[in-house]
Amino acid sequence: MTAERVHTVVIGGGQAGLAIGYHLSRLGRPFVVLEAHERVGDSWRERWDSLRLFTPARYDALPGRRYPGSQWAFPSREEFADYLESYARELGLPVRTGAKVQRLAREDGAFVVEAGADRFIADNVVVASGFDQVPRIPSFAADLDPTITQLHSAAYRNPTQLPAGDVLVVGAGNSGADIALEVSRTHRTFLSGRHPGQVPWRIETVAARPLDLVVFFAFSHVLTLKTPVGRRLRPKALAHSGPLIRVKAADLEAAGVQRVPRTTRVEAGKPVLEDGRPLEVASVVWCTGYRPDYAWIDLPVLDDDGHPLHDRGISTTQPGLYFLGLVFQYALSSSMIHGVGRDARHTAEHIAHRTAG
Repeated sequence: MTAERVHTVVIGGGQAGLAIGYHLSRLGRPFVVLEAHERVGDSWRERWDSLRLFTPARYDALPGRRYPGSQWAFPSREEFADYLESYARELGLPVRTGAKVQRLAREDGAFVVEAGADRFIADNVVVASGFDQVPRIPSFAADLDPTITQLHSAAYRNPTQLPAGDVLVVGAGNSGADIALEVSRTHRTFLSGRHPGQVPWRIETVAARPLDLVVFFAFSHVLTLKTPVGRRLRPKALAHSGPLIRVKAADLEAAGVQRVPRTTRVEAGKPVLEDGRPLEVASVVWCTGYRPDYAWIDLPVLDDDGHPLHDRGISTTQPGLYFLGLVFQYALSSSMIHGVGRDARHTAEHIAHRTAG
């Protein structure tokens, strides 16, 4: 295993890792960005084919580069992935792709980052690998009849993956509603879970633009750790997904999607709803979210729930260790594309101040 000395290692080459790369570069601090995928943006390319961002392009730009095209367009997953790739290339950011980190530890006062055959010795490490990493699937999924096709939303691409027959989509948040609506065009579809509410306007209409401006201002400047309302909201933001944004309840009803209660167990190989009703389905798509994966961090940096101990992304137990892109790291916008730049600047400035001189 080769060893390389680096001032700062950034783990993750998505929007968070690239944003802090921009700020470290401007501050003249040497760094390297390690990206597990073979191409910058591949974490977006691996999502379902029809996915489009919920935010208009004016809120999808990273620091120092305007998002191209109409500022009120809603980019596809492929378009945004290509933007990230061009951003890294045009700014000359030192991103090493295909570098999946297996271990982060500390030896002799320095951080040690191991990625395949490469070993980095660093004064600072920024973990920007994404808060949601591991698909969360109920344990009872293993008891489903093996003839039933199962996919988590992480593996779902389009309805052609699903055989003929009825489909149960478990999880009624944004991903569940999006996928259920798409699948309903070719399959009879059940959507299981509590309705999370919905944004009461069509986000892509001209009339919605003033509302978008107000909402995104609130996400960034009102709902923060500095305001009482932000501090009250933060626990709820950590515990629950938000309301439906693009798809509305009326859209699902018009498409023939059948709303059903939560799926709570499996009996005789069939999914069973909270009201005791079993469903005869050919496929189940689990839109049940993700959980963070920090098992590769060999340091005492997590709380009892497995979340990083931090103050606005700065580790409270390991000087020189930082987290970026966390849910409500500083504001409700922190884990969103338009909010990560501010947190990245704060982190980069802390690194520069820590190592000044």
